[in-house]
Amino acid sequence: MERRDFFKVAAVTGATAALDGCGKPENQLIRFIPEEDLAPGAAEWKPSICTMCPAGCGLMVKVMEGDAEVVRNGKLGLIKMGLAKKLEGNPNHPINQGKLCPRGQAGLQVTYHPDRIRHPLKRTGPRGSGQYQEISWEEAIKELASQLSSLRTANQTGSLAFLTRPLRGQRRELIERFLSALGAPPAVTIEAFDDAVLRRADLLSFGHAQLPTYDLARSNYVVVFGADFLGTWNSPVAQSVAYGEMRQGRPGVRSKFVMIESRMSQTGANADEWIPARPGTEGVLALGLAHVLLQELIRPSADTARAIALIQGWAEGLQDYTPQAVEKGTGVPAATVIRIAHEMISHQPALAIIGGAPLAQTNSLFAAFAVNALNALLGNVGKRGGIFFTPQPAQASRQNSLSTASDQGSLAALHRFLDPLLQSSPAAAKALLTYDANPVFAGPPGLRVREALENIPFIASFDSFIDETSILADLVLPDHSPLESWLDDTPESGTASTTISLALPAVRPLHNTRAMPDVLLDVAHQLGANLHAALPWKTFDEMLHDAYGGLDNAKRAGDPNADWDKMKEQGGWWSTEPQKPAAPAHPISQSAVSLAQPEFDGDEKDFPFHFLPFASQMLLDGSLAHLPWMQETPDPTSTAMWSSWVEINPKAAERLGIKQGDLVEVASQHGKLQAPALISPGIAPDVVAMPVGQGHENFTRYASGRGANPFSILAPMVVNETGSLAWAATRVKITRVGKGKLILFAGGMHEGPQETERR
Repeated sequence: MERRDFFKVAAVTGATAALDGCGKPENQLIRFIPEEDLAPGAAEWKPSICTMCPAGCGLMVKVMEGDAEVVRNGKLGLIKMGLAKKLEGNPNHPINQGKLCPRGQAGLQVTYHPDRIRHPLKRTGPRGSGQYQEISWEEAIKELASQLSSLRTANQTGSLAFLTRPLRGQRRELIERFLSALGAPPAVTIEAFDDAVLRRADLLSFGHAQLPTYDLARSNYVVVFGADFLGTWNSPVAQSVAYGEMRQGRPGVRSKFVMIESRMSQTGANADEWIPARPGTEGVLALGLAHVLLQELIRPSADTARAIALIQGWAEGLQDYTPQAVEKGTGVPAATVIRIAHEMISHQPALAIIGGAPLAQTNSLFAAFAVNALNALLGNVGKRGGIFFTPQPAQASRQNSLSTASDQGSLAALHRFLDPLLQSSPAAAKALLTYDANPVFAGPPGLRVREALENIPFIASFDSFIDETSILADLVLPDHSPLESWLDDTPESGTASTTISLALPAVRPLHNTRAMPDVLLDVAHQLGANLHAALPWKTFDEMLHDAYGGLDNAKRAGDPNADWDKMKEQGGWWSTEPQKPAAPAHPISQSAVSLAQPEFDGDEKDFPFHFLPFASQMLLDGSLAHLPWMQETPDPTSTAMWSSWVEINPKAAERLGIKQGDLVEVASQHGKLQAPALISPGIAPDVVAMPVGQGHENFTRYASGRGANPFSILAPMVVNETGSLAWAATRVKITRVGKGKLILFAGGMHEGPQETERR
């Protein structure tokens, strides 16, 4: 869909299809009285927060007068109102410093999407049929309050579950207060590519249960183990800005960047040196580098004492990790290990980063510890050109201390919730609330997510779109879009400044939607008693004001709202004085870890390839697949678009008789799928890879029935220490089944014209 299609008023959406028999449907629309005064042709820029990934970048929203198709008082019509026309990065925000990635730009489409849910809905047909009727908000809130009241009357509030995407700030606080006051368990967080392993390793290594911030701008040598830090991992925009400074911001200084991964990512394509290592052996390679440093280049110090507490054998010089032993285990030549270790010392400050697939193996915690120990040995923790931890405001610190430090990975939490439902246990959930989470799509087949959810007597969803999970809901209470909402965030990583982001609604709601926090507040007040006491605010913006209204102690200046007004004006609050990054605490690991070998699902003889699903540059984990701008934007490395594909090494493809664009079947012990082959030299010969994002059964007109879902063939393998999904631990076999259709931008990659569609 082109940009202009989202701003012209046309009666072609599902909401106006019923008027087609009345002549020209646009003539039937009611003209509502404008709700705000706007200067025609004049643009106003309003601060907001990007919600398209967890990084928490700051936005500026260009708002101008225009005609919009809206719902008012249950009626469809036209109104002249302020419309968001463009999104840019907030130049003052410490995370993205005015920059914005393509995913952030596409956030505009969430508000104007033709398939947004415009009213509260109540199920009328069989569960999963998608048959709903529109109801009023009064009816919807009454129904939800009634269901929760029944649980309380029956003393069963402990059987209420809440599934949500990862949240920070006051939205998370509100949900936890609501559940706690009701006597329900904490919310279950759903995240396909969660970083629980690295948070656990950082907590035990450095005393901080959060993702690090990397001082790339002042690093001279960077070794990365699998983290696509320029594309999809952690805080990509902040890291891209710092990477640009590292490469071009220091005249006369040429930093080196080495990427170690089995499938070339967008980040790997920018490396000076790209080295494939056997999946699951990245920790061994990190300790091989440490062995050379300990034996030849670095004397023990206070920093190495930290590493002694982390890694078994460190005090003896890591004798089991000689370059020759590392070559045997990882496939990386011993000479390469020795050379990189020497280069790291001669190009100080040096830095090591781990993320992505190496942290999605069964032995991931060992790998994370190994890289943390390598950084400690290099003496870069809390130092210039190294790693540090973004100082967290008091509002975030409490949440992190209560939950993040002890959270298990998403898969373990989801399994604990699903298992009683599948076992028909009396302890199974009897009511479920969902918010922006789609476990039916992202769960491995062995979890039987859909089957379990169908056993819940009552499900209510706060989602804005019908997807594989929300279609199971009995009641849908559609949330405002982010641009229509009060927002706040406390970014975990990406800056040395303590940062709190805050945003007013940039535009008025287009449809008959309501903000999820306001709905929960309304329900809490209807239920009364301790719920009202725990959530005394009438609206979410009142809660935000109480949380952030006194950050700068402006009351002493005579204006109690000065700091609050400043936050609203600039898009948040952040420290402006030079700030020392949060220092690493002493390691709190109970015992040093030893080498753990990776485990894989599937025998190597029957399933000879490692299967590597990876976060799509445009669709991420599939949550952005409904946005046509993301569908039509070419993947930066393959140029593929509007489709799924399977990446395979040329040597492996030749051996199997597979050519570019051929339709291939990828099969594991848990399922199979079909997609066209993309022959790529940037992948190891024993690995096949697929982008995640496509394969939706229900997710608007742009994503439904398109491509294949890699999650559908994954084994439910876990990282034992955290319960995270080991999504890189599944083996597969691959066979050619015929000619396929591979959509590449401007052709490319030597495809046959009869086999590949060109754009």
